[in-house]
Amino acid sequence: MPATIKINEKDTVAIALRDLRKGEKVEGDVILLEDIPQAHKIALCDREKGAPVIRYGVVLGFLTQPIRKGEWINEHKMAVAPSPDLASLVWGTDVHVRLPHPRRTTWRGYSVPGQRWAGSRNILAITSTVQCCQGVVDAAVRKMKEELLAKYPHVDDIVALNHVYGCGIDVNAPGSEIPVRTIRNLMHNPNFGGQLFVVSLGCEHLRPDLLLSESENNPGNVIVLQKQHGFAGMLEAMMEMAEKKLAILESRRREELPLSRLLVGFQCGGSDAFSGIAANPAAGYASDLLVSEGAGSMFSEVTEVRDGADKLAARCIDEATFRKLVHELDWYDKYLARGGMDRDGNPTPGNKAGGLSNIVEKAMGSIAKSGSAPIVDVLASGERATKGGLMFAATSANDVICGPSQLASGMALEVFMTGRGTPYGLAEAPVIKVSTRYELKEMWPDLIDIDAGYVETGEKTIQEVGEELFNLILDVASGEKPKVEQLGLSNYICLLNPAPLE
Repeated sequence: MPATIKINEKDTVAIALRDLRKGEKVEGDVILLEDIPQAHKIALCDREKGAPVIRYGVVLGFLTQPIRKGEWINEHKMAVAPSPDLASLVWGTDVHVRLPHPRRTTWRGYSVPGQRWAGSRNILAITSTVQCCQGVVDAAVRKMKEELLAKYPHVDDIVALNHVYGCGIDVNAPGSEIPVRTIRNLMHNPNFGGQLFVVSLGCEHLRPDLLLSESENNPGNVIVLQKQHGFAGMLEAMMEMAEKKLAILESRRREELPLSRLLVGFQCGGSDAFSGIAANPAAGYASDLLVSEGAGSMFSEVTEVRDGADKLAARCIDEATFRKLVHELDWYDKYLARGGMDRDGNPTPGNKAGGLSNIVEKAMGSIAKSGSAPIVDVLASGERATKGGLMFAATSANDVICGPSQLASGMALEVFMTGRGTPYGLAEAPVIKVSTRYELKEMWPDLIDIDAGYVETGEKTIQEVGEELFNLILDVASGEKPKVEQLGLSNYICLLNPAPLE
């Protein structure tokens, strides 16, 4: 196994593939002057204070002190490079690419009447309009699973779409459109089969009529708790509605569908310096395979792509898409500024322990999961996707906000790349976990589905791991359970809410 890896011929650093010791010789004639932890950067030449640190052929930052060849370069030794200026971006210069074509072009999913996207699961979802309903909804879901679910073997699960929103708010305040839109679109995710089941308290600001159309807002879809006779009456009403909805879902069956009916979300969390070397590029190759056959593919997390805005702009298919990209990035810049946040606060302590020194380095690795396809649309957080092809969904970089936002956009399953490790999962859609390094796969064999660490060792290519992931995506979309789904691990629904709370 090699000791280091260098990504681009312009790079002034290499990445340690394992813990390296002082005195070891790497990259030809580089002798290490200190111990270097796995995934961290090694200076390949002497550099003066102020010199650029280059990885991926991109300037990550500038040295705050002189560095000798063979020394360790980390976040304490460089200042972050400036972000690309949104006003200076140029669009459409990198849209003519030749995508790889997959051997498989169909999957087995659940069609939903009137919807572009099909589901990978057959789930009854119960949406609360306000946080006050959560206890009752959770109790009802437990009762439904105990007493009803076994009667409907073709229904995969019953889930509660609870959230901390709905009262103590002004639904017309600036920013409120984001959580309202997310909840409204979330209940229409294709994994829920078109069945609406809404539980309202009865006095909240976020009324059912703000989430449902006039034809949808009826007693067949909505239960108001304040109109029920006690807790027992609430449970009785919800059990009765559940029986009706479950009977409809039970009649559904999987069918052979083209890839153009599948929407997949890609997200990374607990990232490290190997994310941009192995797992994310493999995911990007899988995304290209999907897109080449008309599938929808979403990548997300604004702060984790902002420092690659120039690269994303170059891949925008038309001016309208480019303008949406600039609008969403600019909105987030201002959102962070209002909160007094520095964009470089994004890398977590774990990211930095995994060799990611700053947000520029993290962004370059994060963008790799988008593959090489042109970007055909940009979605606001929680906005429904309507086009086949590669889309940027402008979500928060917070994992448990990004996932629900992608669900609201219509994804049937999610692919999640991780280097440090996280047991993140969703109850509403299956999540495939891809590790960036073999040590994580060995540590968490019952949580990781695919190990991309073979790319670093040279045992597999990015394309080989990407094709393996692509095949697993289709298998999972067709009913196979990935490991976190087998274990029943899932996170709560969290919403991006920049609007004021009373």
